[in-house]
Amino acid sequence: MKEIRFVDTTLRDGHQSLWAEAMTTGMMLPAAERLDNAGFLAMELISGSHVKKSVRELGESPWERIRLMRQRITRTPLRTIAGKVNTFGYDPPGLYRLFLKSMADCGIRQARILDAWNDPEGWERRVTIARGVGLDVILDVTYSVSDKHTDEYYAERTRAAAALPVMRLCLKDPGGLLTPERVRTLVPTMMANSNGIPIELHSHCTTGLGPLNALEAIRLGIDIVNTAIPPLADSSSLPSVFNVARNARALGYAPTVDEDLIRPVSEHFMYVAKREGLPIGVPAEYDYAQYLHQVPGGMISNLGHQLRLVGLADRLPETLEESVRVRAEFGYPIMVTPLSQFVGTQAALNIISGERYKLISDQTIEYALGRHGKEACAVMDPDIRDRVLGTPRAKELARWVAPDPSLDDLRRIHGGPGVPDEEVLLRILLRRDEISAMRATPPTEYVSAHQPLVALVDALSRRTDCSRVQVRKSGFSLVMEKRAAS
Repeated sequence: MKEIRFVDTTLRDGHQSLWAEAMTTGMMLPAAERLDNAGFLAMELISGSHVKKSVRELGESPWERIRLMRQRITRTPLRTIAGKVNTFGYDPPGLYRLFLKSMADCGIRQARILDAWNDPEGWERRVTIARGVGLDVILDVTYSVSDKHTDEYYAERTRAAAALPVMRLCLKDPGGLLTPERVRTLVPTMMANSNGIPIELHSHCTTGLGPLNALEAIRLGIDIVNTAIPPLADSSSLPSVFNVARNARALGYAPTVDEDLIRPVSEHFMYVAKREGLPIGVPAEYDYAQYLHQVPGGMISNLGHQLRLVGLADRLPETLEESVRVRAEFGYPIMVTPLSQFVGTQAALNIISGERYKLISDQTIEYALGRHGKEACAVMDPDIRDRVLGTPRAKELARWVAPDPSLDDLRRIHGGPGVPDEEVLLRILLRRDEISAMRATPPTEYVSAHQPLVALVDALSRRTDCSRVQVRKSGFSLVMEKRAAS
């Protein structure tokens, strides 16, 4: 039987898709050893957005996260997602190199690299930097739906990707837009043009078709599938590893993951979700509208929030319809970060102002200037581009010259002698007070569902309706008492 291998995304894409990146290092630690022994080909752990989120909102060091997990995960390669460091801003090459070098120094071994335009030039630049710091590269070929994203387009881009020194390619479907029918034409096209380089499948469940896409890809020859562990699977996340493994086995394949070993991992994260009030992934209902606007699930909630702030919460459906028009005028960019945010934000501004392009975001101007991919200049509707670039703000932004500091320059400006690279990177991305607050809160391992007494004591300590608790059993007595501060 042909073996099917799995890449686990629970600790990165799973909680990015469902928990808004709110998983702490302490929540991860109890699951680490089981995940390491389960037979995964690799595990996603962190991305550029997680670096800022972990410091700013969780008060945790991203570098300590990698080191602590690396101590417990000794067999399975840990992976970073390396698209952009400044999600919506400019990444000078020196900053990108500093990001990947810091990841490698802390214990990351693989980088899955994304260019929002599937631009071969952007791929080559990033691959060169990643390999230069010792990382193995998995290169994303990102899926999209438009008249120009044809089999011929993907054949050409796959050949360009396969010409680079990469370990694997990845058919990335961030919006969950693939269908089994499209898989039947796209996967053979990519495999025929990949020069024998293995291809992973990374297809989200936003339209409910993620598990079916995985099975169809397996039948067509894909033997590496990205999955997640419930409750951080399904919904807008990746398919459940249990579901894909079970169905692959029924089709006559041999999944290489130990499902029994990771069931307690699922129980642990279910316990965390219920205790912390975090979302639990469920199979999504099919939604054809997703193929029209192609706005990623997490971004839909952000658009709704923006509209609520100005009292227009009921106009979200209209904003999604406007996103269809804006995307067409932008030249059908792939709806992946940051391009999807640029489209969605401009659509929201068009609805909020009551007049199309009366308000124009700086990101729309930078898009029209080609600063987020030179392809934009060629594919954007010329009348819209002229309108955008004719504004006073556009003339101001056009005068900006992108800095290109070297790695040594960044170290000198933001560090100095003896300052580690990882500290330099944090100083570039965050405020000093945010970094100081991070240092005050070292990660603590989350109390597991498999430690009932510890969980009970922890829960009782949180109660505000009593000042003294006593737990007794034969040969054991524990008293907890709250005392007024002296």
